[in-house]
Amino acid sequence: MTNKEMTSEQTSETPVEDASVDIAVEETVVEETPEVETTTNGTTDKSINYLDPQLFSDIRTISRQEIEEAEINEDVADKLKNKYENSLAEISENQVIKGRVIGMNDHVILIDIGFKSEGMIDREEFNEETLPKIGDQIDIYLERLEDRRGNMVLSKEKADFMRRWQELKELFDNQTTFSCKISRRIKGGMIVDLEGILGFLPGSQIDVRPIKDFDTLLGTNIEVRVVKLNEARKNIVVSHKVILEESLKEQRDALLSEMEIGTVLEGRVKNITDFGVFIDLGGVDGLLHITDLSWGRVNHPSEVVDIDDALTVKIIDFNQEKQRVSLGLKQLTPHPWEDVAVNYPVHSTVKGKIVSMTNYGAFVELEPGVEGLIHVSEMSWTHHVRNPNELYKLGDEVETMVLSIDSDDRKISLGVKQLQPDPWDEIEDKYVIGSTHKGVINNLTQFGAFVELEAGIDGLIHVSDISWTKIIRHPKEILEKDQEIEIMVLEISRDNRRISLGLKQVTDDPWPEIIKHYETGKEVNGTIIRVLDKGIILQLDMDVEGIIPFGKKPKKQRKEVASKLNPGDTASGNVMDVKPVDKKIILFSEVYSEGGEKATKDSVKDFLDEQDAPASEKIEMSDELQKEIAKESSDLEE
Repeated sequence: MTNKEMTSEQTSETPVEDASVDIAVEETVVEETPEVETTTNGTTDKSINYLDPQLFSDIRTISRQEIEEAEINEDVADKLKNKYENSLAEISENQVIKGRVIGMNDHVILIDIGFKSEGMIDREEFNEETLPKIGDQIDIYLERLEDRRGNMVLSKEKADFMRRWQELKELFDNQTTFSCKISRRIKGGMIVDLEGILGFLPGSQIDVRPIKDFDTLLGTNIEVRVVKLNEARKNIVVSHKVILEESLKEQRDALLSEMEIGTVLEGRVKNITDFGVFIDLGGVDGLLHITDLSWGRVNHPSEVVDIDDALTVKIIDFNQEKQRVSLGLKQLTPHPWEDVAVNYPVHSTVKGKIVSMTNYGAFVELEPGVEGLIHVSEMSWTHHVRNPNELYKLGDEVETMVLSIDSDDRKISLGVKQLQPDPWDEIEDKYVIGSTHKGVINNLTQFGAFVELEAGIDGLIHVSDISWTKIIRHPKEILEKDQEIEIMVLEISRDNRRISLGLKQVTDDPWPEIIKHYETGKEVNGTIIRVLDKGIILQLDMDVEGIIPFGKKPKKQRKEVASKLNPGDTASGNVMDVKPVDKKIILFSEVYSEGGEKATKDSVKDFLDEQDAPASEKIEMSDELQKEIAKESSDLEE
């Protein structure tokens, strides 16, 4: 008796022969349908029921005694051997093969593939509709002939996958169109069900136009074509767009053949980018560049159009070979500069929006395509504007006056300050020379102090006009920023927009009294302020300074004397001369001076030069220059 290999439990109980093997015996007996206890790992489990009695109609059970007593016919034995060996097909792993269902239970289905042992497939790989019956022939995928438990590993799902993959491969090779269902959405596109195999439908391949709402496509069927197939990774990419493009090809060719520069067409906005808009002209896409959207300034095309907008456009250029079409929208309207001189006459007041700013001015859009420049010098009569962002920001609505128009260069000059009276027109009447006023110090510089008389009107106190009696090296020795002081108007230049002020002029000149007080030869005492290389400076009564030159005293002796003197010490001398111009009292001291009074007088000039006092002459400059210097000095101090 010839049987296929069974587990030890099967052999010890009831031998089962393969139905595909015919055994030549004297008679065929069907006793009953056997029950075999088996599991995928060879252990005892629920019985596998063989439900079809005809499946084993050519199998009977014989005893060992019958085998021993039987006379074996060698010809019959050879015939059976060949028949059995032919029943074993050439089988190898990783291929789809045919198998017959010979049994099943609640967990597995037993499959005969014509090999020395049967294989089992997990019942979960089938549903109620696809569950086979005993005796059915099905396609299965042989993964391994034996696993580590000695069982054959089969798969129905993989067999279905390989079958469907082969079908899809044929569809790809033949570029066949077929229908599939969109199952879910992922980043970049959609997943489609290709009857057991999942494919990828990129968002850009769904339609010739961008899709606004991908969720509306979920669960719908769509005609596609396989455009990419990766055999190694088993990845498939499909496209619906290629089908649409084929249907539009004839329409596109016909449109291109009739196209001419200057033709006006109807189109629909297909896509919007930073540099322009793509317009669907009915099979042909044209580019409407951002510069051709409007005569005015456009920061982004989305400011002018939206997706799916219907537009009337003009063909301004096209290349039939490359199928490139350039479109224009602004070309359908007249250029706004044609009527600028009429619409915006010089000295007229106009309103506009600030669309751009530079360090020298602000550009104002009067209408789309027409812009004018407000230069920083035309923004304020009194305030020195260094940058337009001090007064304005992008998008501000401003009222301006047209100052000039250059139609050839398409330039319009605008002004804001011209809409207000110029305060300098009445400045001479308001600030009469010699009149006194109060003001606030808003800036201190090396050469003087700027005083704000009113909003936007500043005057300059030169260092020489701060004190009658002191040599001021910097205004901060006497004055402070934001300090309120009383000043006198010394000079006004409306053309140069400059006002000269004086602080010392508010009080009477003390020098006539000083001259009387400091008579020649009078001995006076003072406090040492500084000791220089060529003499001593004293603080005297009536808020004046006195100087004692060392005269012809040798340098070595001058150093010896200077080393013994310190600021704050008291020194005395006799009055030799009074110099109002130099704001000094010249003294002679027998202790400190050398060579007598004549030598002392001769050394006065060198002594005064040594003090490095600033020149007393006033600096003549325009108000704009004064403000510029004041601003820079303020920045440095901050």
